[in-house]
Amino acid sequence: MTRKSFRIFATAGAAVAALALSSCSGSAADDGPVTLEYWTWAPAIPEVAEQWNAENPDIQVKVVEAAGADDIVAKLLAAQRAGEGPDIVAAEYQKLPNLVVSDAGLDISEYITDDLRDDFTDATWNLTTVGDGVYAVPQDTGPMVFLYRADLFEQYGLEVPTTWDEYAALAAQVREVAPDSYLGGYPDDTSTLAAYAQPLGAQWWSTDGDAWEVGIDDVETQRVADFWQPLVRDDVVDTTHFFTPEWNTMMNDGTLLSWTAGVWAPGTIESVAPDTAGKWRIAKMPSWDGETTAGLMGGSSAMVSKTSEHPEEAVKFLEWLNGGEGSILLAEGGLFPASIEGQESLSSLPVPAIVEGQDDFWTVAADIASDTAPVTWGPNVQVAFDAWSDSIKSVVASGGEFTDALTATQDATVADLKKTGFTVK
Repeated sequence: MTRKSFRIFATAGAAVAALALSSCSGSAADDGPVTLEYWTWAPAIPEVAEQWNAENPDIQVKVVEAAGADDIVAKLLAAQRAGEGPDIVAAEYQKLPNLVVSDAGLDISEYITDDLRDDFTDATWNLTTVGDGVYAVPQDTGPMVFLYRADLFEQYGLEVPTTWDEYAALAAQVREVAPDSYLGGYPDDTSTLAAYAQPLGAQWWSTDGDAWEVGIDDVETQRVADFWQPLVRDDVVDTTHFFTPEWNTMMNDGTLLSWTAGVWAPGTIESVAPDTAGKWRIAKMPSWDGETTAGLMGGSSAMVSKTSEHPEEAVKFLEWLNGGEGSILLAEGGLFPASIEGQESLSSLPVPAIVEGQDDFWTVAADIASDTAPVTWGPNVQVAFDAWSDSIKSVVASGGEFTDALTATQDATVADLKKTGFTVK
């Protein structure tokens, strides 16, 4: 794998082709091979599927490249309404429950072998489980890591924080020794907020029988909100939104000294700040109370569509792709695999250019990924994400309470679930 290939973490949503809705789900003649149609946006998949096809003439995979996660969801639901669609479809973990409650996915529990189950941690399987059913095979994942500018840490005499209390003290220190710089930014991005709260045990969504429970405004997430509020109030952390041109500039010029994000983040930095190559390092994200568990930010799975006529063959392919030999090939293609075997294979790969010089990068990343918090996403994740993003911006502008933004997010999420017909406990 070249260092440039790691950039696909940041560009996996780029448009590469339109999905063809006129095709039916995978089919085969009575005496011919089974053909599985697989919709995905991941650039690594087509080449890996070619190797499978060469070695498995009885189960062939046709990859149809999509423009991104949102594009896939819309076109999948439209295709299924017409009685068509793929056998396998890429699904972000946070979007999977919505697909399941929309009756787009198939429970594949009966096809999961013991070997396949052992390929992933229980926390990883939890990401593809809705209620009592398993609807997808995990593919890649995004355990949270602390990325920092090693050169600037050395220049300013800074120590890598291991706890959030140390982070707060370090953020204040940065403002003293480098008044034009910040240690990092606050979580106006909802997925970041969730990932900070997960190690504390936060469960924003959960199920009790047929009812959904919403816990966005729980004590764990309130603790996270209360931690960040004084840092924002005192101008100790930056408030620039991630991925904006302004943020990109700050990542380039050293205004921002760190970023706590998914393990895919080196690819993003390489895209927006290529001149900082070799200046970054990763460490475990700070802990709240000494816990080793990391939160999750991002990642995707491969869901078997309800329209598939060959679910058993689909799972057989996915066992190879996501859980075994294929996961190693995916890693070589730039994805951070969700499988244990795939993560163990990473040490043989070159490190991303952004962290060049950190020879233990893959070992550190795999160690972090081995202990992640169990996460359950709900069927209306986007409603919650939008509500927090809007509410926290208003609160910051007005000087209000961060916990009020949490309450507003909780209320909006519950109201939306009830409006769309779900039972909420």
